[in-house]
Amino acid sequence: MKRGFASDNNAPVHPLVMDALQRVNEGHCIAYGDDPYTGRAVAKMKEIFGASCEVFFVFTGTAANVLGLTAATRPFNSVICAETAHIHTDECGAPERFTGCKILSIPTGNGKIAPDQVARYLHGFGFEHHSQPGVISITQATEMGTVYSLQEIRELADMAHAHGLMLHVDGARLANAAVSLSCSFGEMITGTGVDILSFGGTKNGLMYGEAIVFLNSRLAENFKYIRKQGMQLASKMRYMAAQFDAYLTNDLWKSLAEHANSMAQLLEKEVRKIPGIEITQPVQANGVFAIVPPEVIPLLQKEYFFYVWDEMRSEVRWMCSWDTTEEDVLGFAEILRKTMDSRK
Repeated sequence: MKRGFASDNNAPVHPLVMDALQRVNEGHCIAYGDDPYTGRAVAKMKEIFGASCEVFFVFTGTAANVLGLTAATRPFNSVICAETAHIHTDECGAPERFTGCKILSIPTGNGKIAPDQVARYLHGFGFEHHSQPGVISITQATEMGTVYSLQEIRELADMAHAHGLMLHVDGARLANAAVSLSCSFGEMITGTGVDILSFGGTKNGLMYGEAIVFLNSRLAENFKYIRKQGMQLASKMRYMAAQFDAYLTNDLWKSLAEHANSMAQLLEKEVRKIPGIEITQPVQANGVFAIVPPEVIPLLQKEYFFYVWDEMRSEVRWMCSWDTTEEDVLGFAEILRKTMDSRK
């Protein structure tokens, strides 16, 4: 399959991650995370996020989000998020089903929510007829390719804590956001007051596996039971851990995200040269959003597959990956240019 711009999920596993999987594929290890490889990966996480954090590996991003929220809520709580948030639009109702919570979504044009938008949902505390606000959840980088600044995250964390809520971050593309902000994971998460992080690497070179990081360690007290009941306790956890160990060694995560982000910036630069195409969001991570004439879309998809983001607006999403090349970007831009010119 030709490299397209549909999703960074479509990219292969990075060779260094594959090598790490091969290295741990020898001999017997105690199962369920009591192996030295998992211990080493957790230790690296604690170096990044702080010694007091608690780390749990799970299979998928949906599981990380749902189980992390489960640990922080009761079924009478509500979770406040952007209307574009993955927990609201792309997890098949799993957060509502397994947490029992009500999802309260906020309309947003850029994927980000701000304290003044959240404030309208912070009411009804102690009133038994209303769901009780429990968590503010944000995505970093957002589903629209935008990035929260450290100050914006800190303001949301402060607001959450002032009202007795927790702040959860869906970090499926956390590496791309960190590169965009030129900061470390610790500065972005521990330093801003985040309580729960879904830390992803699948979109940035890993085969599978995510990590739930509890910065508020109190939330982890009974989490081993929640993970087991959630069917996310891996027997051969060393294979998850080995990937994160490689990912966090010599800043592999950073080099892969830097490349993906730079390819998105190159794509934006080339697309802006083409009349009739409108870039709709600032390109801050590894995604480009654009409005394209509807009749052009299927012609482009035959050469380089991608998804339509909003059919009503004819808005598309082009995602770059750690293995996207300049040739991919320039080739796609040339086809887009020719296709647009043929309409004249």
